[in-house]
Amino acid sequence: MTVLAIDVGGTKLAAALVSASGELSRRTRRPTGTDPWASLVALLDEVTAGVAVEGAGIGCGGPIRWPQGEVSPLNMPAWRGFPLAARLADRYPGVPVRLHNDAVCVAVGEHWRGGWDTGDLLGMVVSTGVGGGLVLDGRLADGPTGNAGHVGHLVVEPAGPACGCGGRGCLEAVARGPAVVAWAAERGCAARDGSELAALARGGDTVAQRAFSRAGWALGIGIASAAALLDVRVVAVGGGFAEAGAVLWTPLREALAVHARLGYLDGLRVEPAALGQDAGLYGAAALVLAGDRYWRGRSSSDAGARDSPV
Repeated sequence: MTVLAIDVGGTKLAAALVSASGELSRRTRRPTGTDPWASLVALLDEVTAGVAVEGAGIGCGGPIRWPQGEVSPLNMPAWRGFPLAARLADRYPGVPVRLHNDAVCVAVGEHWRGGWDTGDLLGMVVSTGVGGGLVLDGRLADGPTGNAGHVGHLVVEPAGPACGCGGRGCLEAVARGPAVVAWAAERGCAARDGSELAALARGGDTVAQRAFSRAGWALGIGIASAAALLDVRVVAVGGGFAEAGAVLWTPLREALAVHARLGYLDGLRVEPAALGQDAGLYGAAALVLAGDRYWRGRSSSDAGARDSPV
């Protein structure tokens, strides 16, 4: 069985073919551009040339309607209520087409192919936003709206910055990449993005170091809180901003040492995602290839799909 895996982001699109044994091939990326659908069609034509796909799994940033598959990513203004799953079902008729939140797909991919050897895992994405997905007892925990595991809106600074959700002091508002860069810019740092900020921090820039320290502590506090609530054994953290290295991970682990003190948290593993940037592709494929564990919705073409906002 060959499944098409798709990872939709605000700045890049990725796709690959995935075999029933979990082997990735034809992995391809391209910029999202100003017309995401046209960019996606070109990408898929390239990846699937000469191949009959037997299913498609998609991870996409939210908000989405799950499992219906309409998407309105906050950082993709061209798509509002865009029927992405239905559009893909039209392109690949007669096969399952399944769409979930991109952070959920990271969690699924890490559990399915990350080699963690646990039934209980929290997967996180720290990038343009902060999101998460949750696997408990070996199965994806969706929640009634598909949002179970969404750690980005744990409150880590009650008097902290306003969040796009309407709240204040959420983990996402403090630790997402653009917010960290903006915090540093307000204090005179010239970094234009997370990569430049990390380079400055590694080079000794004190403002950049403070920015990463603040973000790392927020992540550590949020992870400690989530782990205490959920009793998970592994937290796998992916996303481009999470790849900043020690400037982020050292304060994160310092915060964990202070806040994750309950005895049942002994042995908690908080590590970078084992699958790196491919975690979301593996997870998208698993929605089809291992749907008995990771999919309880209906495929996009099924009648009567629930209309739940994510």
